[in-house]
Amino acid sequence: MAGPQGLQEALDAAIDRNGFSGVVSVRLRGEVLYERTAGQADRSNGIANTRETRFAIASGTKFLTALAIGRLVAAGRVAISTRLRDCLELDFPQQYAPEITIGHLLTHTSGIPDYFDEEKFPDSDQFFVSRPWYELRGPKDYLPIFPDEPMKFAPGTQFSYSNGGYILLGAVIEALSGVRYQRYVEQEVLHPIGMSRSGFFPFNQLPDRTALGYIEDPGGWKTNIYNLPIIGASDGGAYTTVDDLATLWDAFFAHRIVPRDLVEAYATPQVRAESEGETTWYGYGLWIDRDDEEDPAISIIGGDAGVTFWSCFRRRLGLQITVLCNVSGGAWPVVKELRLATAGLRGAGG
Repeated sequence: MAGPQGLQEALDAAIDRNGFSGVVSVRLRGEVLYERTAGQADRSNGIANTRETRFAIASGTKFLTALAIGRLVAAGRVAISTRLRDCLELDFPQQYAPEITIGHLLTHTSGIPDYFDEEKFPDSDQFFVSRPWYELRGPKDYLPIFPDEPMKFAPGTQFSYSNGGYILLGAVIEALSGVRYQRYVEQEVLHPIGMSRSGFFPFNQLPDRTALGYIEDPGGWKTNIYNLPIIGASDGGAYTTVDDLATLWDAFFAHRIVPRDLVEAYATPQVRAESEGETTWYGYGLWIDRDDEEDPAISIIGGDAGVTFWSCFRRRLGLQITVLCNVSGGAWPVVKELRLATAGLRGAGG
């Protein structure tokens, strides 16, 4: 296996030590330095994870939603500065500030009260809503469960991670395109660039080689089919593979999804954010870690019941790191080791 001395040993040890289930991949300028699969996609039937396995990416879907909005921006259908109220004919709560824009929703700075406020409900394994999960099939199905509460803050003044904000972006996509959100993302983002194994799949109609998500509890393990909506929407729930993610990064930075000016805007820090106690930045659908000012880490991140996901890209070095995991919280110990193990690559990259 190619790569710096010790990379493979460190990552193999982390995967084995933590009982990791999923796929870990490290690629440098298109060359695979390290890739390994572990664990099972289907524990009941003893089906192993492979590099062709489709994994859920939870909130990693928000980047796909942001790209779908970017397609509408590039087509002149909407602008980052367009007001939400000018896009949707909805009975908004009176508390919603009229100046909320598409840009506020993209950067989690809208201030709207969230139906799944992770500051209030940090344990996704224990989060439930007032409607049956099987009724949540598209963005508009979520609107009745939005809390009728005052704004958290004035738009543009703070960062507060908002699942509800991205649900509203999905509703905007449907209103402007006339196409169901999931179908629009597949038609405009995934399929044109060759992400042929990615998409939105109902729990009761999963395609071949799709990993089930697992939650560990004192009684053993269980799947996540009763913990999440039946199909993903604009705040989370898409499925993809390790190779399709490599395709996504390449196509994005090659301006094959949205034009150059939008790529630069998306990958530019727009707002200072807090993520699990760490200070970072947020662009449009992307997390940005400025540990290296010349080559910041640009990441897509997701975590949900039975799902953990992290994919990071450094443009100057051409370094792409992806962890897809089908167990609650299972990716994070390996991600921690990856950060340490790949620090030498950055130092050697010049």
